[in-house]
Amino acid sequence: MDYEFRRNSLMGTYRVHFSMGHEALGRWLLDEVGTDTEVINMLFHQIDALKNSSEEWHLEGKELSLQLNAQEALVQENVLFHQEDEDFEEDIDFYNEESVSVCGLEDFEQMLHSWLAFFQKK
Repeated sequence: MDYEFRRNSLMGTYRVHFSMGHEALGRWLLDEVGTDTEVINMLFHQIDALKNSSEEWHLEGKELSLQLNAQEALVQENVLFHQEDEDFEEDIDFYNEESVSVCGLEDFEQMLHSWLAFFQKK
């Protein structure tokens, strides 16, 4: 998973670019987490708790939600978490490519560390 963080110093805004297949993760990072260090620290705590566990953990956001387990992180649009109509899912498989992202838990943790370091540097 490749990603790049950018800051518009004039506007004080952030942009992220994630490799194909991980676009939803980038949207989740900006829209649901942003620069909220409390949320990021809570995520680090949950990651540590899950590393040697068979449990799953879920954080529902406004538009995108996160699901973690010992192996991976899944980001998905909320409408897809709640969708049970199989015909609907078949019709939007192509659209799902930008609505769902999965990566390894270690990669997810490293990305969070990189993001935190990026927006905290002066």
